[in-house]
Amino acid sequence: MNKKHGLCCIILGTAMLIAALSLVFYNSQENKRSGEAADKVLSELKENIPEPPTEIYTETASEDGIYSEYDTEPQTCVQDTTMMIDEHGYIGIIAIPDLGLELPVMSDWSYPDLKISPCRYKGSIFSGDIVIAAHNYRSHFGRLSELSGGENIVFTAADGKVYNFEVSQITELDGRDIEGMDFGSSDSWDLTLFTCTLGGRSRVTVRAVAADRKSGE
Repeated sequence: MNKKHGLCCIILGTAMLIAALSLVFYNSQENKRSGEAADKVLSELKENIPEPPTEIYTETASEDGIYSEYDTEPQTCVQDTTMMIDEHGYIGIIAIPDLGLELPVMSDWSYPDLKISPCRYKGSIFSGDIVIAAHNYRSHFGRLSELSGGENIVFTAADGKVYNFEVSQITELDGRDIEGMDFGSSDSWDLTLFTCTLGGRSRVTVRAVAADRKSGE
């Protein structure tokens, strides 16, 4: 009986080890594929993002897929410019120099799209309440927890305008705490980045304040 029990334990332990190794391998491959997909889009964005405009943006698609019609009089931008690449819309590039990250940001989010790049979860770069989500791949937002505060984040919009932010808070929220993710977004911070933890039950959340607002305090 003891021998049978010991054999069962060995078989079960071996099966669990194989499953764990398979999961590690799968995650590694997913990280690699997602990193390559993001790099491809990033290269195309960099080639097509123009110099910062001074005119107002209106949402009209041109033949090359870039939404880029402008009025003649300079005004304040009121909505995110979208650039189309491989049938997906992108609103810009997010860069976190301290983590060595530079990634495209898709205009709308879905679980399949998150495998390609970070996505806008809600809000707008222009209204100062944008929330960006990404998978916890190391090639995406998997290292957000390494930030400690004060780091620089740069968002280059698809119209060429550059926005600078400073990390003001890093926290971990319950995955079901939607109100906590939204609370104070327009008053306390201007940019939020988040990703799930490895267990998926909570979200590493980074809040950042616009550099011009920070300097004016």
